Amino acid sequence: MSGSGAIMPGTARPATSGTGTEDQDVVVAIHDLRNQFGPQVVHDHLDLQIRRGEILGVVGGSGTGKSVLLRSIIGLQPPTQGEVRVFGEDLLSLDTEAREKLEQRFGVLFQNGALFSSQTVIENIAMPMIEHAGLDRVQATQLAHLKLALVGLTREAANKYPSELSGGMVKRAALARALALDPEILFLDEPTAGLDPIAAAAFDQLIQTLRDALGLTVFLVTHDLDTLYTICDRVAVISQKRVLVCAPLDQVAETPDAWVQAYFHGPRGRAAEAASLRASTRQVD
Repeated sequence: MSGSGAIMPGTARPATSGTGTEDQDVVVAIHDLRNQFGPQVVHDHLDLQIRRGEILGVVGGSGTGKSVLLRSIIGLQPPTQGEVRVFGEDLLSLDTEAREKLEQRFGVLFQNGALFSSQTVIENIAMPMIEHAGLDRVQATQLAHLKLALVGLTREAANKYPSELSGGMVKRAALARALALDPEILFLDEPTAGLDPIAAAAFDQLIQTLRDALGLTVFLVTHDLDTLYTICDRVAVISQKRVLVCAPLDQVAETPDAWVQAYFHGPRGRAAEAASLRASTRQVD
């Protein structure tokens, strides 16, 4: 895959509300989305665009439907109304063959890794290649070892079961499986949740390195302020059932909304911003 569409670190895209005219740089376009469970409306008139090569962070208070939005994009949660187009296609309107082909263009890392507990790490990674790419077990295993190395895991981890791994290793193994079919876009649901600060920072750096090296687009649901300040090109805030703002972080942080102000300018927000500034200073030096 070409990396020509990737945004270089530190380069901000122009601010946007998440609406606007779709163009060739838009890989996911969401328009007038509504998600409803019985009487509970989670999203209403939600609009958002994800641009090729960016890392887009999605934040919001508890119950705002961040993970529901991710599931809507990948087709696991059909919306009550509205449209979700991935690579220009309405996933839910495609026939089975076309949908499976389109789904192979993105990889998903769920919050807890979602590895199969009865399979070893290498078997977990190889399975999508066997099931969807038609490779035999030997070929799939060889490629799975390459994916394992890509995410920084050693060959010793290959034959371990998920229960034998640390939290950070589970995340990396799940990421390797998400990369099994060479996707163009990664969907990550709370990828650093449960990790200690050192492991979380290392995982953030891995995501950014993979984006730059492979030309990936990344949709990232997170509560981690360090992640937002360190690797995200834009941040989308879900509030009041829709995307309140979607822009580079410095612009989002100035949005006159009570939740945004408390989130980004509270003690943790100030600490994350200060750490980001120190890291930028070290890079310049």
